[in-house]
Amino acid sequence: MNPSDYLLAGALGLALAACAGFRIFVPLLATGLAYRTGFMTPSADFAWLGSWPALAVLATATLAEMLAYYFPVVDNLLDTLTTPASFVAGTLLMTSALPELNPLLRWGLGVLVGGGTAGVIQSGTALLRAGSTATTGGLGNPVLATVENLLALVGAVLGLLAPLLMAGLAIGLVVWVLSRLRRWRQRRPVPEAGGLR
Repeated sequence: MNPSDYLLAGALGLALAACAGFRIFVPLLATGLAYRTGFMTPSADFAWLGSWPALAVLATATLAEMLAYYFPVVDNLLDTLTTPASFVAGTLLMTSALPELNPLLRWGLGVLVGGGTAGVIQSGTALLRAGSTATTGGLGNPVLATVENLLALVGAVLGLLAPLLMAGLAIGLVVWVLSRLRRWRQRRPVPEAGGLR
């Protein structure tokens, strides 16, 4: 692989990992379909993603995940479960996009870049949903779920077709979420130390 191939592969992995921050199974399904149709060539470790059984499971899980976010209480419970799961999905997606690297470097990038990106975005959406639940009593959550579903679907398709563009957008989104989290943390009241003696 020449350097531009590595850049495209890394951008593809980053773009798909970012989509896992919105919905875990959408980018996994998109990757499996890309493998199945020959749009992408999988490494031997990840060829299973393009198998018919894996596609059937991923399609079912994708539909269930997208619909489940429309139910009150279930959506907040899912955020608790999907935050660590998005990290795993982002790691797998980033690692699968880098088939010809040294395994240590490949998995290291998968964990740090892919898992980190998915985890930051998922944490941001979970906090946004918690805020929506607190301010609207959950009435605004279906709107948020629809936006997240669309971002996951459109992002996965664009990630496959225009990985550099989507990787740039993913980096921008991660920076924005981290800056918002930092501001939120700074505004939280600091407990007084006088009570501990």
